[in-house]
Amino acid sequence: MIDKIAEKVLNVIDGTGFGKKGAYNFRYNGKPAAFANGKNIRIERKKDKQGIDIYIGKKAKGEEVHIPVVVSTPGMTDIVYNDFYIEDGSDVTIVAGCGIHNDGCEETRHDGIHSFHIGKNAVVRYVEKHYGEGNGKGGRVLNPVTDIHMDEGSSFFMDTAQIKGVDSTERKTKVHMKARCRLHVVEKLMTHGEQHALSDMDVWLEGEESSAQVISRSVAKGSSRQIFHPKAIGMAKCHAHIQCDSIIMDSANVCSIPEIDARNVDAQIIHEAAIGRINNEQLTKLQTLGMTEEEAEAVIIENFLN
Repeated sequence: MIDKIAEKVLNVIDGTGFGKKGAYNFRYNGKPAAFANGKNIRIERKKDKQGIDIYIGKKAKGEEVHIPVVVSTPGMTDIVYNDFYIEDGSDVTIVAGCGIHNDGCEETRHDGIHSFHIGKNAVVRYVEKHYGEGNGKGGRVLNPVTDIHMDEGSSFFMDTAQIKGVDSTERKTKVHMKARCRLHVVEKLMTHGEQHALSDMDVWLEGEESSAQVISRSVAKGSSRQIFHPKAIGMAKCHAHIQCDSIIMDSANVCSIPEIDARNVDAQIIHEAAIGRINNEQLTKLQTLGMTEEEAEAVIIENFLN
């Protein structure tokens, strides 16, 4: 049974796709709440621990699977292990939003550990949104772990966003790429108040002609703190580009540590990082169009994160 809280949070983290497009598995307050297989997608619950195994067949072309999680019980710690097995040549979109509603005084936490086993020439689009809300003083904590293993010629497009309301998050991502693999990651984040966010990413380019692009865009407000540590390790002839751009406001703290590690003479790896305040000229221009300073800031931030 999906109540009004779950329905509201679901709409934020998953939009209109849940239950209408392809396979789905909805987890609510630590328990399975809704489930359906797809034409070429099979979902099985694990027997030894909390979580599911998702099997995506080679005939899957343009299919979707949605696995949203909502936690609304104060004081709950929900840990789930999800494994994706994507067969050679398949093409799939995976939507994995997570939202916490906390009206209590105790910390509410969700740790999602996702492992991807991607077959040869498969294409995976992975969308993940994090969101927190509620009037309680208890913390809203999300700690995602993503482990990706890419076979030859496969592609992985990862789009992650932390929308608002998450007090603490520690994201850990590891990617292992064989020959001719393609990785494209876009990470978007906004923090405010006393929130803390850490993103730690290791990309291992192990095969010939593999390529990776990692883009991080963030806005830090209030007294929040952000730490970004993306790392690209070139083990063969490969190409990689890491780009971190941040807007800092108020008394926030942003630390960006892009790291590149070449272990082959033909590895070409580039990194860029920029942290700065909102451009005063942009603010002034928007204010001359009739906007208040707050409205102008909101427009600039929205365009920056999009």
